[in-house]
Amino acid sequence: MRAEREAMAGIEERYDVIVVGGGHAGCEAALAAARLGLETIVFTVSVDSIALMPCNPNIGGSSKGHLVRELDALGGEMGKNIDQTFIQSKMLNASKGPAVHSLRAQADKQEYTRQMRMTLENTDHLTIKQAEVTEILTESNSWEEKSVSKKRICGIVTASGARYLAGAVILATGVYLRARCIYGDVSVNTGPNGLQAANRLTASLQENGIVIRRFKTGTPARVDRRSIDFSKMEEQFGDPRVEPFSFTTDPESVQIRQDSCWLTYTNEKTHEIIRKNLDRSPLYCGVIEGTGPRYCPSIEDKVVKFPDKERHQVFVEPEGRYTNEMYLGGMSSSLPEDVQVEMYRTVPGLEQVKIVRNAYAIEYDSIDPGQLFATLEFKEIHGLFGAGQINGSSGYEEAAVQGFMAGVNAARLVKGEESIVLDRSQAYIGVLIDDLVTKENTEPYRMMTSRAEYRLLLRQDNADQRLTPMGYRIGLIEEERYQKLLEKQRQIQEEIRRLEETTVGTSAAVQELLKMYESTELKSGTTLAELIRRPELSYEKLEPLDEKRPVLSPSVIEQVNIEIKYEGYIKRQTQQVKQFEKLEKKKLEPNFDYSQIGSLRLEAIQKLNRYQPASIGQASRIAGVSPADISVLLVYLEQRNRRRREEKNAIDE
Repeated sequence: MRAEREAMAGIEERYDVIVVGGGHAGCEAALAAARLGLETIVFTVSVDSIALMPCNPNIGGSSKGHLVRELDALGGEMGKNIDQTFIQSKMLNASKGPAVHSLRAQADKQEYTRQMRMTLENTDHLTIKQAEVTEILTESNSWEEKSVSKKRICGIVTASGARYLAGAVILATGVYLRARCIYGDVSVNTGPNGLQAANRLTASLQENGIVIRRFKTGTPARVDRRSIDFSKMEEQFGDPRVEPFSFTTDPESVQIRQDSCWLTYTNEKTHEIIRKNLDRSPLYCGVIEGTGPRYCPSIEDKVVKFPDKERHQVFVEPEGRYTNEMYLGGMSSSLPEDVQVEMYRTVPGLEQVKIVRNAYAIEYDSIDPGQLFATLEFKEIHGLFGAGQINGSSGYEEAAVQGFMAGVNAARLVKGEESIVLDRSQAYIGVLIDDLVTKENTEPYRMMTSRAEYRLLLRQDNADQRLTPMGYRIGLIEEERYQKLLEKQRQIQEEIRRLEETTVGTSAAVQELLKMYESTELKSGTTLAELIRRPELSYEKLEPLDEKRPVLSPSVIEQVNIEIKYEGYIKRQTQQVKQFEKLEKKKLEPNFDYSQIGSLRLEAIQKLNRYQPASIGQASRIAGVSPADISVLLVYLEQRNRRRREEKNAIDE
């Protein structure tokens, strides 16, 4: 055995890109890098945990659906995978405006993992390795004139002592760094579902100057379907017509038999049991140190923070098509096992429930994402990237899009190409990453539609038009798909033009249709486009009046209807984006000492020196940097540029 260990310690292999972690961030990072032709290796503590869904059994949801659509438009995998493995699908907020429509699908968790693993296993240039990564290898950066980083990454070391060298390393460790699962008095140093934690990597990160903090999340119990009385619950159905996540999925292929979910509620008896046992909750007796997510609280938190609320929703969701495990969404907890049983059995339909897996909280190490550039590369370690929950975010979708961007930028760094950064006006992905690297996030970050200033432009339905051209330029969208997009855009614009030019008069047929939809009758002729702009009308409703209407796909029709109906709002937001872009284009110097600008306030100097913003726009979003400080920076930039012009003119003369 000793000879074997010594032989293993001598192993040294070289790759272009190393990915540490096989969760949703790690999968997208590895696939992006490998598909760009880089020799890539992904490390996971268990090959069986690739793309694991340790918490909620779904993909998408409010704002998260936007992220998945954007990821797909760029060439990512998550949307395609959930289209193959969902068991129920629903468009959320369908009664509201298109800016907040969000697709959400219940997944067959085991099948989702199996399909994603199969995709990784059959991707060229991609190697999968089951091993714990315990160290990162760095060296002093000897070419600081090209980079502000003090160090550069060389590779990693595994628990066996094997060394893997690479030009770029992506940390996508999820919740596994020094993970600790807790419920009641039980505290076990494992990752989710009893998987091995990564206990040694944190020390190596800290030795390399990376600031670590402790976060916490949680998950509810899984219960046996056979012990549930569904007659006491409200059945929740999927949409009659399913819309796929991926723009490449044939819509007819996702019209499948869907499984039901159910809705029930807690009550005062539930809340009383929780209040009575708060002294036994690790969350309230000081056992849990990490900060939890504000927007996904435990049931204990809900009861304590909303004492006047008589009930809380509980979503009972299947974990898959071939298991009896059911997920109790909305009731995550770290209460002791006996309290969990008592608490759950007060909920209508769960009176005889049997718990398969106890609810638990999980603590883990993450980094302060202020240490990252918007490329997700560490400022102080050239070639090292962070992606997913290690960056302080929560959620599968948030992790996946970060993994993709880190994978693309790691690949481009190795190839000597310019990095890709999406800004806040281009994508929800841009909003997410900008918030992480610019704002002070003291709790796990969750994406929400309210965080996006330009959400009418950043709809999930137009993600392909916004981002597929970029995916094509990166090299992750094939020619055929790109040409289909160009044809779709041509059809949209052509149809909008036709509708703007097609007039209708005051005939009996026109007036009758308007009366049918309680719309004001016409006193003179107008265009079909003007009628579509009426709130009560739409492209589809006007079909009887449109004799020359061409045959178009549902996706083209949707875009035509939205662009005409919301034209005024879209134009207004486009103007706002132009103002935003002006500040984003005013670039600041990297690694600059802001104490040199005398008129800045002390707090602004400290924050600017810490975050090193790339532009005036990014500086304006840093907490503690006031509008007055931005004015000072603008004056400084103008003076700096004037000096440079004068120096250039002097040299030219």
